[in-house]
Amino acid sequence: MTGAATRTQPRPLAPFLLAAPATLLFVGLILLPLALTAVLSFNVYDYSSGVRNQYTTANYLTVLQDPYYLAIFWRTLRLALLTTVIAVLLGTPEAYILTRMGKPWRSIFLLVIIGPLLVSVVVRTFGWSMLLGRDGLVNHALAVLGLEPVQLLYTETAIVIALVHIMLPFMVIPVWTALQKLDPTVEAAALSLGASRFTALRRVVFPQATLGILSGSLIVFGLSASAFAIPGLLGGRRLKMAATVVYDEYLIELNWPLGAAIAIIVLLANLAIMLAYNRMVERQAKRRLG
Repeated sequence: MTGAATRTQPRPLAPFLLAAPATLLFVGLILLPLALTAVLSFNVYDYSSGVRNQYTTANYLTVLQDPYYLAIFWRTLRLALLTTVIAVLLGTPEAYILTRMGKPWRSIFLLVIIGPLLVSVVVRTFGWSMLLGRDGLVNHALAVLGLEPVQLLYTETAIVIALVHIMLPFMVIPVWTALQKLDPTVEAAALSLGASRFTALRRVVFPQATLGILSGSLIVFGLSASAFAIPGLLGGRRLKMAATVVYDEYLIELNWPLGAAIAIIVLLANLAIMLAYNRMVERQAKRRLG
């Protein structure tokens, strides 16, 4: 009887009531707009009358069969992957060095890393446009060295440079947080047992940083693939990425259903890539860490 009474005892409502505001905020700001965008992507668009209350899959077929949009998707994926790889290669050693710093240098360098996040991404992008322009500081430095000026602005190189600069803190902070949990005596024990510095980093430090690298790379890839200001200002009208194409369809062509279809395709592609990468890295981390 006691067991039956325990099983039929009503669950407390306090956890649900506490989670209700956050749930409503999530539904209202994320799920509902996504659902409306998905519905809009199936609407028929007529250039003479606008969006019609009719539904079709022609918008998705247009995007997936047009080489123009496929080339933009491939450029977005390629630049996002390249940005993520460079951010991992730069951010992981930077986070490791940060963990080995003592006070007050750790706080100073942490402020230097986080400081750019306090400046608008548009302002930072304008700064890079002045640095990489034809008469910018980079070409002036090349001229001083006796070298010919190079075209950096409105190229994929400029987009990647700015993306790495802006996304690097999102890689350093997760890796640094993961390495904070590592006991320094473990690495010292590996060195005292005859392991080289590289072996200690590869067998002791890197497996502990794997989850931080996973978190940081997912953030960097997602933000890079959906970046708008940097491709728009440094890539110009010629080098379009997915976000700039969606902007053009919404505000220039006024073809909202086609823009919504492009946005949904980019969202699904990002989710598929990030989930597959997440599962692959977590499987390797479990294998290494037991």
